[in-house]
Amino acid sequence: MRLGTGAELRITGSLDAPAAVVCVNGGQAAQVEGTWSASLEWLVRRLAPRFPELVFAEVRYRIKSWNKLDWCVDDARAAVAQIGAQRTLLLGFSMGGAVSVRTADDPSVETVLGLAPWLPEQLSLEPLRDKRLRVLHGSLDRGLPGIPGVAPGMSKRAYERALALGADGEYTLVRSGLHGVALRAPSGRLLALPRASTWASLVAQELTRFE
Repeated sequence: MRLGTGAELRITGSLDAPAAVVCVNGGQAAQVEGTWSASLEWLVRRLAPRFPELVFAEVRYRIKSWNKLDWCVDDARAAVAQIGAQRTLLLGFSMGGAVSVRTADDPSVETVLGLAPWLPEQLSLEPLRDKRLRVLHGSLDRGLPGIPGVAPGMSKRAYERALALGADGEYTLVRSGLHGVALRAPSGRLLALPRASTWASLVAQELTRFE
């Protein structure tokens, strides 16, 4: 499904569902064409059958770059509006955490669930006031030369800032977890990373709370 911004939306489940899980991907410095997130796709494939009362919507940005963060936020807002659910949970991976926070001021958004979320100090967390922030972060996550990553300390500091603003929340460190849940092989096949089943269980826990 093409959004008005030019981004793409992939739907799993019924658009008549009263509650939606809108999934937004990570990014990079270079301004490259958006892709589907392997981590989010892996989770949706496994969790959607367990939550038939939720509609899952994966966003493919026009450009997946933090140097075009406003564009990514516009794409996420367009996805939330297109689904039009009464209640929305934003599931953001890496840079998608910042996109989700920026989008959380939409009236339908109740929860932001960040997976290894990139939440820099300069990011305003005001949209999370009186909402819920659940953070899941791999304990081994690190940014290395040529390898994307987000140190857990960044998301923990942001989580504490959000609580100080009045957000509700929970922070979970995934022991031995890396940056992400799955990778995509050149063939297109999804390859689960270590602790993928733990990530899935924790996301399912939050979806159970949300539904």
